[in-house]
Amino acid sequence: MAHLITSSAIRLGKPTKSPVTFSSIYGGEDYNANLEQKGWNIASFNDSKWKPALIVDGPQLKAQKEEPVKIFDKFSPKNITNTINGDWVYDLSQNSSAIIELKVRGKKGDTIRITPAELIKEDGSVTQKNIGGPSYFIYILKGDGLETWRPKFFYTGFRYLQVRGGNPKVKRNTSGKAVIEDLVALHVRNAADQVGKFSTSNELFNKTSNLIDWSIKSNMVSVFTDCPHREKLGWLEQLHLMGNSVGYNYDAAPLFKKALADMRNSQLPNGLIPEIAPEYVKFEWGGDMFRDSPEWGSSGILLPWYLYQWYGDRQAMVDYYPMMQRYINYLATKADNHILSQGLGDWYDLGPKPPGVSQLTPMGVTGTAIYYYDLKILEKMATLLGKKADAITYANLAVEVRKSFNNKFFNSKTKQYATGSQAANAMAIYMGLVEDQDKNAVIDNLVKDIRDRKNSLTAGDIGYRYVLRVLEDAGKSDVIFDMNSRSDVPGYGMQIAKGATALTESWAALPTVSNNHFMLGHLMEWLYSGIGGIRQDENSIAFKQIRIQPEIVGNLTSANVSYNSSYGEISSAWKKVNNGFEIDVKIPVNTTAVVYLPVSANQKVNETNNVAFQTIGSENGKTKISIGSGTYKFNVR
Repeated sequence: MAHLITSSAIRLGKPTKSPVTFSSIYGGEDYNANLEQKGWNIASFNDSKWKPALIVDGPQLKAQKEEPVKIFDKFSPKNITNTINGDWVYDLSQNSSAIIELKVRGKKGDTIRITPAELIKEDGSVTQKNIGGPSYFIYILKGDGLETWRPKFFYTGFRYLQVRGGNPKVKRNTSGKAVIEDLVALHVRNAADQVGKFSTSNELFNKTSNLIDWSIKSNMVSVFTDCPHREKLGWLEQLHLMGNSVGYNYDAAPLFKKALADMRNSQLPNGLIPEIAPEYVKFEWGGDMFRDSPEWGSSGILLPWYLYQWYGDRQAMVDYYPMMQRYINYLATKADNHILSQGLGDWYDLGPKPPGVSQLTPMGVTGTAIYYYDLKILEKMATLLGKKADAITYANLAVEVRKSFNNKFFNSKTKQYATGSQAANAMAIYMGLVEDQDKNAVIDNLVKDIRDRKNSLTAGDIGYRYVLRVLEDAGKSDVIFDMNSRSDVPGYGMQIAKGATALTESWAALPTVSNNHFMLGHLMEWLYSGIGGIRQDENSIAFKQIRIQPEIVGNLTSANVSYNSSYGEISSAWKKVNNGFEIDVKIPVNTTAVVYLPVSANQKVNETNNVAFQTIGSENGKTKISIGSGTYKFNVR
C-alpha cells in the first residue's frame, strides 16, 4: 500500500514515508512507530533526504461550516476475557463511533493487532460478519518505554476489541508479549451542541432515549451516516424522517445545510437526487432500486422547509430552490398517471421475510405519498418566495396526484389504503391525501391494526415516523405508549432486552445486520413532543408560538424535558400528585405559549409564582392556558 503523506510535507513542500503505513476509512489503520522522525515539525529539522512534492490538480476546497469532529466520551473496559487462541477481548460496554487509545510497553518490533466489532460469538471472540471486514488497527512498537497511540484517519463503530500480540497488564503474562497498560475507546462525533434533555418516570423510555441518542451521536460526523462501520454513507431518507428527533437533541442545522450542499453536488443532469449524498458509491444490484427512491431524494425538498420551520432559515429555500425544481420535474417524468412506484418503499418493515425492500406496503404507496407531500411543501415555499406562478403549478399538480392516489389505493368500503398496512394508512393521513369525511375511519383502522397485533408495530424506515405523528395528532398517544412499552415483540424494548446499547438496523436487533444504525429512531420525536409536550403551533416558525401539551398516558407519573430553541430554553417538568397534577413551565423571551392541562370538572388551576395567565377554553378534555414568556408553576387540584 502507498504510504501516506504527513502534514509536515505540506509545510515544508516535501513528502516522505509516514509512520502511518496504511489507512482506509473502511479497512483500518497501521502505524509503525519505528518510522517516526523526531523533530520533523521543528524549523531546524534536516529534510535533505525528503523528496520535492509534486503539484497536481485537485477538487476545489471550501471552508467547513459545520462543527468539527471531536472526542467526547471515554470508555474503559468493563471486562477482559481470553479466547481459545490466546487473544484478549475487551468489552468497552458501549457500542459507539470511536477511535482507540493504546498504551503499551514492549520490545522494538512487537506488533499489536486490534480488531473492532459490535458483537461477539459464542466462543467469546469477536465477529465482523454484521459490519463487514476485515478492518483492524496495527501498531508496531519502537521499544522506547511507554508508547501511546491513537489512529488519526480511521474511526469505526464498536463495543468490543480483540487484541493479538499483547497481554493486558491486569492479566498474568507468561508469554513474554508486549504489555498493554491501557486500551480505551474514545467516542468521536460532530461537535454540535446538545440542546435537549429528556427523563421520565418510565425507565424503559429513558433507556430507549439513550439507545436512539447513541445512534444519532454515532452517525453524526461530517455527514449523517447510516452506520459508523460497514458503509458510513449519507443515505438521505433519515434526514427528513429523523430531522426532528435530531433537532430536539442537537444544534445540527449547519450539518443539515451541509447535507443540502452534498445533494446539490450529487444531483444528476436529469434532476435525480440519488439516495446517497455525497454519492461515493453507486449500488448496481436491483437496477436503480438503490439510487432512485422518492422517499430518499425528497430530503432535497423537505429539508429546506424543516430548516425554515425549526430555525427560521429562509436562505436555504432560496439557495436550493433550483435543485428542488429540478428534482420535482424529474419525479414528474417518472410518474405513471401520477403514481411513483420505483425504489425501496417502506424499507425494513416487519413482514414474513427477512427485512429489506417493503413487504407489507405495495410499491407506489409511500413514493406517491411523498411526491404529493413534496408538491404541497413546494407550493408553500414558492408562495413564501413570491413565485406565484410556481405555487399555482405545484398546487394544480398536487390535486391530480391526490386524485390518482385515492383512485388507485383507497377502498371506500373498508376505508383502507392498499393492503391496510400501518405505513399505508398513516402516510395517507399525514400527507393529507385522505378526504375529510374518511379521516377518522382510516385512523380507526390504523389503531385497530396495532391493537389486533397486541400493540406491535409493522411499519419500517419510511412509515413508522408517520404512524407516530398521526397517532399523536389524533390524541392517541396511549397507543404509542402501549406499542413501545414492551420487549417481547420487535421494537426498542426488544433491542434493549437483547443487550443493544445503540439503536440497531432491524427492529428485532438481528445479529446479521448493523447494531448501531440511525434510521429507526423516530420515537425520539414523540418523547419530546408527546411525553414532554414541547411542540410548536402549526404556523409557528422557530418555536415562536409554543404548545406545552404533555401526554399523561400509561404508567407515566412524571417527566422532565427541555429544548433550547432559537429563542431560548423551553422546558416542561410535570408530575402526578395526590388528586392532582403539577407542571413547571419555562417559556423564552419574545415567544408565547398555550399550556394544555388535564383538569376535571371538580378541579381548579392555580399558578404558585403569581404570574398572570389566561384560560382560553378547552380541547379534548384539557383546559387551555395562554401565557407569555417566563417561568410558571401550575397546580391542578
